[in-house]
Amino acid sequence: MGDDNGRRAELAANLQRVRERIDRACEAAGRPPGAVTLTAVTKTYPASDVLLLAGLGVTDVGENKDQEAAAKAAEVRAAGAELRWHFVGRLQRNKARSVVRYADVIESVDSERLAVALGRAAADRPVPLDVLIQVSIDGDPERGGVIENDLWRVSDSVASSDGLRLGGVMAVAPLGWDPDRAFEKLAVLAGQLAERHPGATTVSAGMSGDLEAAVRHGATHVRIGTSLLGMRNSLR
Repeated sequence: MGDDNGRRAELAANLQRVRERIDRACEAAGRPPGAVTLTAVTKTYPASDVLLLAGLGVTDVGENKDQEAAAKAAEVRAAGAELRWHFVGRLQRNKARSVVRYADVIESVDSERLAVALGRAAADRPVPLDVLIQVSIDGDPERGGVIENDLWRVSDSVASSDGLRLGGVMAVAPLGWDPDRAFEKLAVLAGQLAERHPGATTVSAGMSGDLEAAVRHGATHVRIGTSLLGMRNSLR
């Protein structure tokens, strides 16, 4: 119990600092408090941490590996916590049926073939699966994400699927890029997508090191791992 209390206090302090950073970034950008949702990226951390975060008011969590995420989501739900689960890692088509069983949002759709696979897998869901198109800011698809010219084709595919709901875009600032430059480019593409698909207004951008730049350029969700959970590398 002592360890649990100590970890809860650690997470509570980290969460307060992260929320204060988000609030300050919103204020500096002239955006209202609460305009940005915190997604706690809990990959490599145990379900016990997710449950502690849920108790502290976190509503959204992100995972990037199906096998780990499926087991963790089941354990958390069995404990009575209802969270919004985001899959944020690169996703293979053969994992589509597994992921749609627990994920509420897939943030990393980067091809029409993956969109089709997810649409088929999600066809029997009571509500459509929310999907974000991952954008390659620097045009290098090897690191994940669609290049700009493919964004429209992939987004149209998602929007036409009965099992999916097009939510918006996600991106990671490329290594070596100024975050403001990266997220400014993303904001332009997000605006163009919202004109084409008016309901697609989610912009998932910004992590522990660059959330302020992301908020400046219109992020609606920031994905925070290290600043919230620390540097641990294993589930136990």
